[in-house]
Amino acid sequence: MGTLACPLRGAAWGAGGGPWPSSPPRPLLLLLLLLLLRVVPGGSYRPVVIVHGLFDSPSDFRHLRAFINESHPGTEVTVLDLFDRGASLRPLWVQVEGFRSALAPIMANAADGIHLLGYSQGGLICRALLATTPDHNVRSFISLAAPQMGQYGDTDYLKWLFPRHMKSNLYRLCYTPLGQGVSICNYWNDPHHRDLYLNSSDFLAPLNDERLHPNASAWKRNLLRIQSLVLIGGPDDGVITPWQSSLFGFYDANETVREMRAQAVYLQDTFGLKTLEARGALGGCAVPGVGHTAWHSHRPVYERCIRPWLT
Repeated sequence: MGTLACPLRGAAWGAGGGPWPSSPPRPLLLLLLLLLLRVVPGGSYRPVVIVHGLFDSPSDFRHLRAFINESHPGTEVTVLDLFDRGASLRPLWVQVEGFRSALAPIMANAADGIHLLGYSQGGLICRALLATTPDHNVRSFISLAAPQMGQYGDTDYLKWLFPRHMKSNLYRLCYTPLGQGVSICNYWNDPHHRDLYLNSSDFLAPLNDERLHPNASAWKRNLLRIQSLVLIGGPDDGVITPWQSSLFGFYDANETVREMRAQAVYLQDTFGLKTLEARGALGGCAVPGVGHTAWHSHRPVYERCIRPWLT
């Protein structure tokens, strides 16, 4: 197992305090009672909502649910049961609307807000949800191995979905109305056909405000309601290509990866990424040695990269 690095912002742990006196005065007893009340089930932890990725279903997240319940007893953990398995290929804006309806009552019942975790394709769905929901109360948005800057690679998923296409010619399908009816084409980002991407992408290009649209300012304002954005990915993912897309890095026209701070969406702060970092709200982990399907069952990833944000 490789080491874990946090290139954006690390989480700090610490422990302190000593034993209580044998006969604490009444004010200290009252304080102790209040502290105990905050750690009973449902007493202090915000609900956690998880949005799955391509070809997944809620049952795939049993390990992550167990990790959360062990470290944060009593936490309400919901893996939204929508667009499972093959249905996850439906257009992403269709999925966003469905997940929005499922998320609304959970947020309405959480006066102190919720934490939202999106895995893989679900990370893009979550970001679109946040951008297009003006009254959301999401505190932390955790993007787990999600292609936030898009996908461009010959992975096993791609070969299975489009056996007649390689990455170099998939734009011929994806950048058509027919192709935009398939979820993966909604975030296909071909660095060699930038104009086609900008003009044809119905989802990622407007979400990144790379193509002008009238809702850009509102979407940016809505996203910035969150208190923390946590980006998690790693070089051995094997599916997200380039893997740095999980951290908002991506290829240039020569297929050289440019990290987040060299991307136009960051430099121009098109949807709030630079603002989030400036206010100390951007965190993340780059984790080697973790394959794509293992992220949500990898205990060290949970302990170092997810758990600290579930306060």
